[in-house]
Formats: sequence, structure tokens, C-alpha cells
Amino acid sequence: MTIHVSPEALPALVLNADFRPLSYYPLSLWSWQDAIKAVCLDRVNIVSEYDRVIKSPSFEMRLPSVVSLKSYIKPASNPAFTRFNLFLRDRFECQYCGSNSDLTFDHLIPRSRGGRTTWQNVVTACSPCNLRKANKMPKDIGMWPSQTPFQPTSYDLQANGRKFPPNHLHESWMDYLYWDIELEP
Repeated sequence: MTIHVSPEALPALVLNADFRPLSYYPLSLWSWQDAIKAVCLDRVNIVSEYDRVIKSPSFEMRLPSVVSLKSYIKPASNPAFTRFNLFLRDRFECQYCGSNSDLTFDHLIPRSRGGRTTWQNVVTACSPCNLRKANKMPKDIGMWPSQTPFQPTSYDLQANGRKFPPNHLHESWMDYLYWDIELEP
């Protein structure tokens, strides 16, 4: 049910039963229609509401702005190895120069030399750095990634996702998006 919805469509932030968002990036949002359906099917609790009311001849309710699932969904502990998750792990930055444009990925040990496509051997790279490194080993060309590649946990990806907030955050969502972030002294 997680989809991209515009702020004008009055989406509902979806929280797990522990009141944490199901995902931060993309932010777990449901259309108001899906939120109403989940309320009627008794799958969620309404945590906060918009001022907007919907009506039918026999029914009236304010649109939910935040809902929480009644049943806890355990996040996957080992995220799938996808291009998006790789970029999210590496914070959408080339691991060689820090650029955030024209991103692709690079095998530290090139495939032509037996390198595999795994979390531990692949990093985000911009096209110019990827072309420069080509099929050379990092030590041969002196190109080292800014962080050692690793298999991220769901928590790692969620933590990185929080660094990329969407353009629109409704004020009723704020208490649920960043409540577990360490406070500045």
C-alpha cells in the first residue's frame, strides 16, 4: 500500500504498532482512501487527524493524518541487495569523490577479475570515477572508497533514510518521524 502521494492529497503517515514509521525513505504514506479503508477494516488506529471531513449520507469522519497498525510488522533484518538500497547505504554519494550526480555502482574487485556482486564488493560511484577506476584494483589505481562496503541492516538503511526528508512533512507527523534521534546537548 505504500505509494507516492502529493501533500494536497492529504496522505496518512503509517506507523508500525510500535509507533515508528514503516519506512523513512520512501516515507510510509497511504492515500486518504487507503487509510479510511484500513480504519473501516479495523487494521489501524487513528493517531492524528486533518481538519478535513469526508461525508456520506450515513457516515462522517475527519481524514486521518497519522495511523498506527494494530499488528506489529517485523522489519526485514537483511535488506535486499538492490541499486536503491546500495545508494541508500552509501547516502547517495560516490564513495570515491563524494559527488551525488550521475550515480552508478562499482565493483571493488572487478568482475573481470572474479569480483562478485555483493554488499561487501560493490559501492556507489559516479560515472567519471567508475570509468577512471575501470577494471583496476583499488590498490593499483589508489582509489579507495570513503567507507568499507558492508551488508547493511534495515536499521542502517532507515537511519540513512531519515537524512533525506520528503519535501512536505505535515506538522502532525513530526512527533513520529524523529522522536528516536539523539538530541544535541
